[in-house]
Amino acid sequence: MRCAFCTAEAIVDRPYAGDHLCGDHLGRSIADRFRREMRRQAPRMRSGRVAVALSGGKDSATALVLTRRYFERRPTVELVAISVDEGIAGYRPSTLAKAQELTAQLGVEHRIVRAESALGVTTDQAVERLPGTVPCSFCGVWRRGLLNEAAREAEAELLVLGFNLDDLAQSILMNLAHAEVDRLLRMAPHRKKQPGLVPRIAPLATVPEREIFLHALANGIPFDHSECPHARAAERNVFREVLWRLEEVRPGTRHALLRTRETIADLLERNGGEGAPSRCSLCGAPSTHAICRSCEYRRAAAEAVVAE
Repeated sequence: MRCAFCTAEAIVDRPYAGDHLCGDHLGRSIADRFRREMRRQAPRMRSGRVAVALSGGKDSATALVLTRRYFERRPTVELVAISVDEGIAGYRPSTLAKAQELTAQLGVEHRIVRAESALGVTTDQAVERLPGTVPCSFCGVWRRGLLNEAAREAEAELLVLGFNLDDLAQSILMNLAHAEVDRLLRMAPHRKKQPGLVPRIAPLATVPEREIFLHALANGIPFDHSECPHARAAERNVFREVLWRLEEVRPGTRHALLRTRETIADLLERNGGEGAPSRCSLCGAPSTHAICRSCEYRRAAAEAVVAE
């Protein structure tokens, strides 16, 4: 199969767009979509610090490369990459190695936040202490909190996430399935600044995961493609499978879910919907409850140790 825009061999088909692209035109397309979302999600970023969440996987690595390219003509904007070491043996060390390789290659400042020192507990330890809890529940909450705190300490005005189209479509579908419509207003990309939170943006929002993977491979971007050993228990896997099947039957379903989120978020804002209006009474982090979920999980893990 040939590329829709030249005579080169195509490396990806895009049923939702009705075309095939070679490696060069795929790269151009991803860069164009990235720039479009950056202008839409962060239109006034002319100076200051921008943090990029860097796990060492393909999505965050691609986000860092494109973010650096986007701001390279703006010397008034500084970049800092932030990685979180949740303490997952056999997985996180290799991804951090790739993150360090990439930041060294790009000449970007790299900060690593370790859960064990910041929270007093690692994900692996919590898995043992909270056997009835899905690991992604507490791991995701802790990671988001640590990223936000690290971005605040770096005095960043924005936090760039590597969320791709599949990630966001899955999250939207999960929130709708759980009747948690209010979460659609709080999820990234943030539409407005919330007290205590560094605004999170997702400039890869319209790019499918497979395209990012092929682009990273074709361009030699260092990344680790291993899977977290705790990911198999995640509920997200069910929604990932559902979306794959829907996209096969009806190409464009993922994009439609993004538009659905925007429509619902518009309605929520017009009706006075807010983000996270209160603060956790224990740690002071933004929270919709008196005690945030991060502190709840930390307390449960600590109590499990005492009970032993």
